[in-house]
Amino acid sequence: MHKDKSGLNAHDHHLWSHTRYWFRSFFAGFVFLAILVSSPSKTEFTTPAIGAQDIVDLALVLAVDSSYSVDTTEYRLQMEGLASAFLTREVIDAIKNGPSGRIAVSVVQWSDLKSQVVVIPWTLISGDKSASEFSSRLAKTTRQTASGGTSITTMIKKGAAMLSNLPFYAERKVIDISADGRNNNGGDPRPIRNLVAASGITINGLAIINEVITLDKYFEIYITGGPGNFVIVANDYSAYAEAIKRKLILEILGPGLV
Repeated sequence: MHKDKSGLNAHDHHLWSHTRYWFRSFFAGFVFLAILVSSPSKTEFTTPAIGAQDIVDLALVLAVDSSYSVDTTEYRLQMEGLASAFLTREVIDAIKNGPSGRIAVSVVQWSDLKSQVVVIPWTLISGDKSASEFSSRLAKTTRQTASGGTSITTMIKKGAAMLSNLPFYAERKVIDISADGRNNNGGDPRPIRNLVAASGITINGLAIINEVITLDKYFEIYITGGPGNFVIVANDYSAYAEAIKRKLILEILGPGLV
């Protein structure tokens, strides 16, 4: 049997090439994940509600602004708005009409670079019952993160780390960031935004126009990225519920609809 200069025959050479390919792919993925989790924020993962055998149309990280600019009433409007959205016929039908008819959602409260708390771990939603149960959990979720600055940069890192280490397969991966202010903590968000977007993860924004009237433009330049990314505007916190419902429908149905 013919052997090359390395002493390997054709079969062994093919096997060695294949092994090197997968090693390089694994190493590249490991490096990417290491960059994402290099933030000083804690990782609060609990046992996922989804098994490795599951396939979902969408893995969605819902990032709820809990920084110092968000008072108690504004926090409740966000959580109640999310809770009511998952009870609407439009959102439930969007989930059920997908290829697999189910999505996975996790909820994170965030503020400064040291505070991102997973308040609801990965949860499967596939119809009326699971949507109702998820809505109930949202409505009962108390504020658990420390008040602080606005580190959208670190929230992007947190969301990307969660989506890069899923215990199931997702056709699409999205970080959904709601905020009422610009990033002021943790450094320029654009480098990590660009890295995450290049990996195939979508970052969408919900700009709550509370004090910064051009916040949607800021999101477009500094925050959003990846396949089919977009920004939705809520003109104030009272408009959040309708805005997040529209945003969820667009994210569940997929890109190309805005």
